[in-house]
Amino acid sequence: MPEATVARLPLYLRSLLEAQHANAATISSERLAELAGVNAAKVRKDLSYLGSYGTRGVGYDVEYLLFQMSRELGLTQDWPVAIVGLGNLGQALANYMGFGDRGFPIVALCDADPRVVGTEVHGVVVRHVEDLPVIAAAHGISIGIIATPASAAQDVADRLVAAGVSSILNFAPTVLSVPEEVSIRKVDLAVELQILSFYQQRRSGGPKLPPLDIPVGVED
Repeated sequence: MPEATVARLPLYLRSLLEAQHANAATISSERLAELAGVNAAKVRKDLSYLGSYGTRGVGYDVEYLLFQMSRELGLTQDWPVAIVGLGNLGQALANYMGFGDRGFPIVALCDADPRVVGTEVHGVVVRHVEDLPVIAAAHGISIGIIATPASAAQDVADRLVAAGVSSILNFAPTVLSVPEEVSIRKVDLAVELQILSFYQQRRSGGPKLPPLDIPVGVED
């Protein structure tokens, strides 16, 4: 399955859940495309990788498509998560209830700061980052979230890999080096804001350039 298709599956899943909550039994590719923000042809192509082709004039069965998509995304089981770095961002992530509701329970929190180690966040006691191998083995950690400063991120990634964690979500503003068999996704909030800035600027009529500082009385 192409990477671009995999990246769109969560969008379809969210849209199908909306349709389910609205008590819709079936959904057309056009409606699913509208909800997901893509075109209908792309929806039909993506869903064909799941072996789902819908019924002409009827569309796709919402319940069955939800099952197919959840199975393909590995959401038919829970994936225990560890967060490393309990600064403002790490604490916000640890306090977010939505991860557990979607099959990603936060079972471990780690930090290197002795002032943070031993404290409790949302019912989970913060352990020292050096305990990662023991924690990963005890809880069967599947995914590690890095919410440290950039300077500490590579060390944390190395520790996660050494502890047997093969999927990493990186919030640190830096590129990490991991073995080929380790899956890593990067979330850079500054980059996302810069992209929004690009579109905001276009809506505002283009770049606002500062006035040129031309010396007065200087001849060519």
